[in-house]
Amino acid sequence: MRSGVFMERLPAKRTANNNYKTGAEMQILILYYSKTNNTRKLAAEIAKGVEATGATAILKDTAEVCRDDFRAAAGVIAGSPVYFGVMAAQLKKVFDDMVGLRREMENKVGAAFATGNHHSGGKETTMLSILQCMMIYGMIIVGDPIAASGHYGVACCKEPDESASADGFKLGERVAKLCAKLAE
Repeated sequence: MRSGVFMERLPAKRTANNNYKTGAEMQILILYYSKTNNTRKLAAEIAKGVEATGATAILKDTAEVCRDDFRAAAGVIAGSPVYFGVMAAQLKKVFDDMVGLRREMENKVGAAFATGNHHSGGKETTMLSILQCMMIYGMIIVGDPIAASGHYGVACCKEPDESASADGFKLGERVAKLCAKLAE
């Protein structure tokens, strides 16, 4: 699977109350950095959960994302491999570069995911570093659903296994459903 638009990209439309419409017009940005493709693979599983709700998943690597991707998204799910217990510099740079959009990102939904090489290797602190940026942006933060693990987000060791893939699907689905509720 290539990065970019997961399915057909439709223009984002806001309703009169400045919320996003539901269904295929609603876009969820799934932003990631992935050196070994493990994080990209987990991002793709999350995208499947988003699209199961009827929303459009926009899957972008940190090198591809632009300001309009942030503006058009009703929610952002960001992921990174673990680098010294925090997000990769490439993902942090995106958050730094997009800081001028803070007011536009306020009240959008944000969530995080992470991959690592060791079972105790800093995945939760990596997700927290992502969530901290989203909080500064004024976003509404959600973790993964109780049906997954009910923690900070979805994480896995190396390539996502069946359990991590299912949890990723559930996170994507949760974020898209919450975005739809906020748009009502």
